[in-house]
Amino acid sequence: MECKNKKEINRREFFKMMGAAGVASTGLAACSDKPTDTSMQEVPTGQMTYRTNPKTGDKISILGFGMMRLPSVGGRSAREGNEEIDQEMVNRMVDYALEHGVNYFDTSPAYCRGFSERSTGIALSRHPRESYFVATKLSNFAPSTWSREGSIEMYNNSMKELQVDYIDYMLLHSVGGGKDSMAEYRKRYVDNGILDFLLEEREAGRIRNLGFSYHGDVKIFDYLLSKHDEYKWDFVQIQMNYLDWRYAKQINPRNTDAEYLYNELAKRHIPVIIMEPLLGGRLSNVPDNIVAHLKQREPERSVASWAFRFAGTYPDVLTVLSGMTRMEHLQDNLRTYSPLKPLTEEELEFLQETATMMMQYETIPCNDCKYCMPCPYGIDIPAILLHYNKCLNEGNIISSREDDNYKKARRIYLVGYDRSVPKLRQANHCTGCNQCSPHCPQGIDIPKELHRIDDYIEKLKQETI
Repeated sequence: MECKNKKEINRREFFKMMGAAGVASTGLAACSDKPTDTSMQEVPTGQMTYRTNPKTGDKISILGFGMMRLPSVGGRSAREGNEEIDQEMVNRMVDYALEHGVNYFDTSPAYCRGFSERSTGIALSRHPRESYFVATKLSNFAPSTWSREGSIEMYNNSMKELQVDYIDYMLLHSVGGGKDSMAEYRKRYVDNGILDFLLEEREAGRIRNLGFSYHGDVKIFDYLLSKHDEYKWDFVQIQMNYLDWRYAKQINPRNTDAEYLYNELAKRHIPVIIMEPLLGGRLSNVPDNIVAHLKQREPERSVASWAFRFAGTYPDVLTVLSGMTRMEHLQDNLRTYSPLKPLTEEELEFLQETATMMMQYETIPCNDCKYCMPCPYGIDIPAILLHYNKCLNEGNIISSREDDNYKKARRIYLVGYDRSVPKLRQANHCTGCNQCSPHCPQGIDIPKELHRIDDYIEKLKQETI
């Protein structure tokens, strides 16, 4: 969803007027109008928490900069719409991150409609190569890139776009995310000899660390760990947050509880990199009763900081990735990790109680990754699902006209829907072609959900439920 400043000020002009260092924190709730408690807090310098890579001795910042949601010239994430990446703002954010101790930057050929690596390379190449670690992925999702030649071309292009002659952290991208994950894994990495090629590149020093990012099918996760003696994985990237810790499988049967994933890696002493610490923003934009629950405990901390502290508390976590579109996102995360205050056992129990409270909301497990996009019919799938989740979390999904909140909730849903999703991109245009669902790491039956939401909207428009 696109957020608009109430005075419609262009974000670049806003930052020029206010200065990057003075921008207020929003607690990572990108579309929130709620006041923040951290806006006047100083952003610490020289206090970043670091973790040591046991193989290389590299000191990695516990906060990793995810280059998936880079700012566009219009101010929103460059993953949305067709606006160009705001390279000036990316440069400023990268500079600010490095100045405050962040040294791990994660990108992919698939991010920001294919332009993230180039933007990342431009921003980082202005700094000494030894001052940062760059991670990218072999994102050979399309069958056209499954050939040895196609995959090697993608790998070489990553080097070119990033303006480097070696990659610090290289990943097999989204292993286990497909419908037939083992067959797809073999086609993407084994049958074409690409995994052997990457192992040779590691031996030659052009890849310093080799790992994989895991989505979905636990069988392939267990299989790849069983091959650890052969492949010697240097790290593994998993989805981990306090909701997925014990409820991932309950949210989506295809997923695996993060508690199991982390413990399996920890007992093999494989460093863990965390993605989705906010579960696609869901843990920063939580229902009001959850906000009150967290604020009662720590009034001065942002809601998002609880999720980031959770992810960073576990000792085998090397870094926690955050896709940061705005300077205030970066600043709030820096406050959380400079230095990190690990959660106590009692605080971990408190967060699990919070997760249990959140499970009463049957939200659609969309993480806004946009792997389902673009839709051939122009539908804005993530915006539709996220608007539904937002209204559900805020108590604005009603089941009966007899509900006391009916008129208000109806108006909030319909007005917000039209503002969030242009008419030609709404759910009623879904044909059920199902080109989207196979790409969803969460295994959502997207056409089914779109049709269900559209039916609900039509009933609201007819003023009957």
